[in-house]
Amino acid sequence: MVFSSPIFLFLFLPIVLAGCLLPTLRLRNLWLLTFSIIFYAWGEVDFVALMLGSTAINYLLGRWVEKETDDRRRRWALGVAIALNLGFLGIFKYTNFAVHNINAILDVVGVRPVRVKDVRLPIGISFFTFHAISYVMDIYRRKWPSAKNPADVALYIFFFPQLIAGPILRWNAIAPQLAGRTESAQRFAQGIRRFAEGLAKKMILANALAKTADAVFNLAAKGNDLGAAVAWLGAACYMLQIYFDFSGYSDMAIGLGKMFGFDFMENFNNPYAAQSIRDFWRRWHISLSSWFRDYLYIPLGGSRCSERRNQWNLLAVFFLCGLWHGASWTFVLWGLYHGGFIVLERTNTGRRLERLEPALRHFYTLLAVMVGWVLFRAPTIQGAAAYLANMVGMTRGRPIDTSWQSILTHQASAALLAGIICCTPAWPRIREWAAKKTEALPETWQGPAQTTGAWLQVGWITGLLVISATWLAGGTYNPFIYFRF
Repeated sequence: MVFSSPIFLFLFLPIVLAGCLLPTLRLRNLWLLTFSIIFYAWGEVDFVALMLGSTAINYLLGRWVEKETDDRRRRWALGVAIALNLGFLGIFKYTNFAVHNINAILDVVGVRPVRVKDVRLPIGISFFTFHAISYVMDIYRRKWPSAKNPADVALYIFFFPQLIAGPILRWNAIAPQLAGRTESAQRFAQGIRRFAEGLAKKMILANALAKTADAVFNLAAKGNDLGAAVAWLGAACYMLQIYFDFSGYSDMAIGLGKMFGFDFMENFNNPYAAQSIRDFWRRWHISLSSWFRDYLYIPLGGSRCSERRNQWNLLAVFFLCGLWHGASWTFVLWGLYHGGFIVLERTNTGRRLERLEPALRHFYTLLAVMVGWVLFRAPTIQGAAAYLANMVGMTRGRPIDTSWQSILTHQASAALLAGIICCTPAWPRIREWAAKKTEALPETWQGPAQTTGAWLQVGWITGLLVISATWLAGGTYNPFIYFRF
């Protein structure tokens, strides 16, 4: 089940929201847990028991870590917890990848291949695992006690708004909200606004851009040479598609959380306004980059070490970040590619970059990120190399007879233009400007101005919901990109 589906919007969500009327917080938590399990079972019924079993094990591991008073034994308990969670992830996500690469080596030396049945990947297992590790790590660091009730751990991990694609939550941030949170009409209205904006990002922008991006990348995947204009168009559409697809999901998750009284961390902060790759990663998938910083980069030594060690730490983090995204060498290369830029920007090259004009820094960042997205999107490293060659006019033969006008529909053209505008900080700044102008008005005018603004916002949100619902009814199934991670 996905947020952008009729069954979720018109059946599942209203039923779950009805649980907000239950008299006690404990009953409301149990209600949310029950429907979160149903939400996951809708698409992965075969793995529900396995995931619940893993959750129960993490509950026991958390109690073990907390109970130990000897530092050595506590570290041992933490090591067991992390090893079990990473082992769980490795079996399901990387077995096929490992067997494929082992067989490629065996084929070279003339040895019979290893025969292993393909392992099916549970949806959202990467996010599930990181939530579980965060749980035991926060207990180990004494940021928050372990849960006394296993249902609290289950709700923390299974809570349906963030279960499939984040944001990645921390136990020390969510545990207090499980014990007590504020539910109000104002927060509910804020949640609806955020959800509507996220749904519009997905339905109106991301899905329209996906048609052009998929058409271009599919042509390239079939071995066709593309003209430079078509290749740049496909890369630009995918660059905007993945942002609006993923940030749209995050907005909907944050909005749903607010409807139920929860505060989730922000996951995006205008990443395409970044002035460097370091700045980009402070703005893109913030919950993931901060997770790697707090639970991997800093324990490795962070920047409190020699320059050479620090560079290796950064490359290790981005290697694992790429591998976390998918069991493919394209993802590994994408991670190392970004890690290489981060290392480079910490040298004299980065200091020279900071002296450039903001427009040049912005251009450099967007170009580097776009090239990275080609690596991310292409099915193979060879396919990515061929696509990048097409972008600079290098082809093996005559480019396919396809103009960008023939694959860019009117809907996609409008989405491309709107996407370029909406990925800038323009909209938040307009809101800030309007709020300041309202505050500067004479006191007798502020009330009517605020009322007018409130009605305009209601009209805006209603319009987004109506358009999104209309396109939803007439569209096809189009899952979120990050569901496969």
